[in-house]
Amino acid sequence: MPDIKAVLAGLFAGGPGLGVRNVAEGAVVQLCAADGRPLVSVEAPLLVHVPGELQRLLGPEVPAPDGPFWWTEARASTRAEEGERLAGSFAGRLAAILEGGVWPPEVAHTEVVPVASGPLTALTAPAAAPPAVDVLTDKAAVIIQDRPVVPMSSWLADALRVATEEDLALQIVTPPHTRLTLPTRAALHGHPNRWVVQDPDCGYYDGLSGVRVEWHEGHFTPVRTKDGNTRVAEAFKPQPTPDALGARQLALSVHTTHPADEHLLLGGALEAAWRTLTGAPPAGWSTAEPICLPWSPRQLTELARTRARKSAPTWLTTVGTPDRPAIATTRITRTPAGVEEHITLALGYGAHEAPPLDTIAPLAETLATQHGLTTMLTTLRAADRDLTVPPRLEAPPIPLSFTLGADAVHTVGRTHAQHPPGNLHPTQLGATARPALHYALGDGTDAATWTTLQQLTDHLQTATEDSSPTQDAYQSG
Repeated sequence: MPDIKAVLAGLFAGGPGLGVRNVAEGAVVQLCAADGRPLVSVEAPLLVHVPGELQRLLGPEVPAPDGPFWWTEARASTRAEEGERLAGSFAGRLAAILEGGVWPPEVAHTEVVPVASGPLTALTAPAAAPPAVDVLTDKAAVIIQDRPVVPMSSWLADALRVATEEDLALQIVTPPHTRLTLPTRAALHGHPNRWVVQDPDCGYYDGLSGVRVEWHEGHFTPVRTKDGNTRVAEAFKPQPTPDALGARQLALSVHTTHPADEHLLLGGALEAAWRTLTGAPPAGWSTAEPICLPWSPRQLTELARTRARKSAPTWLTTVGTPDRPAIATTRITRTPAGVEEHITLALGYGAHEAPPLDTIAPLAETLATQHGLTTMLTTLRAADRDLTVPPRLEAPPIPLSFTLGADAVHTVGRTHAQHPPGNLHPTQLGATARPALHYALGDGTDAATWTTLQQLTDHLQTATEDSSPTQDAYQSG
């Protein structure tokens, strides 16, 4: 672990005239100019136990150390021209002392970067300036990133929290080669948050919708024609790579409900799905990326219980082993119904790998009989095996099946749920007296299956709001 001597050696990369302050409740140290401008923000080191995280987030060419390793990020401010060289010097000094590595390797050096003169000072952090934010206006918190993959890091989670509390849009600006992880995409989903791609040929556009955008009155907003319509950037059109041809992603949206008691152990539904679909349990979990903790239902349950005492939900990410790309996000909440898990699990398959579609129905029965399943929607789509999100149009998911848990069937009405419109014939799962129902919708090749699913969810809806889980599952798909 980087000790105080190594960190001090790095902090003196700008000489003795810089200010130092702690922000984010001590989790981040900032080097600042004499006038208080932050130059470099350094995150507290993380001990990463999960194999494959370096390659997943930085690229396959990055050498992986044997066993666990410490991950420390130094982020240069875009508001100071000295910031990048100062961050490179900090990282280079730390790596030289501790025999570590720096990414990207070309920025590392150990030279002193003069910025300011004067004594070392302690500065007070501005209340509304998260360390990751480059531009803060009354409408948006803007973060500029230039890396191969933008993860849902603790930096980004902190910026998202502040933006949400202040009713601001979180807008991430990247070059066109950058991709997002699925947790980051989930965090940016929906107005007013936005992924802004700066393309050299067509300017700025939204990386998730393709709409051309411009900086206007303190935030990025769609460019509109004279008649008020938006335009899609040329760069957003599908551009499949040879490796992506034939690749597919299998996705599960799972909602479970458990009685809130002291013996409850969470994570069972996710682990059962992982084992069924991959033959192994998840490799690791964390509240941010990189994923640093070995898989442990007991530890994540303890975290969720602690946060529930503060009336706060728990959000976490789970990953698998490098040989089988898989990633999941889980949101755990305490509600009048009990403890609810909302899980989204995605798995990637290459052109010559067959998704295990024959395991979906048995998995649905396991979740319904052993893990408090409320609903499960399964989809398949053509998309990259590595599960990252490119700034271009991707094929939409196509529904495979929908499962209604036993309690949800009882709420809707068993007879009503067993007789959906069309040619659907649900399969009973579990106890005959109180079954769950599994609806096979298609093989993942016909987009018209969305109409079938819409008709099914419309049928399952009752006149009361108590049956909303079916509609929630449809919308999450």
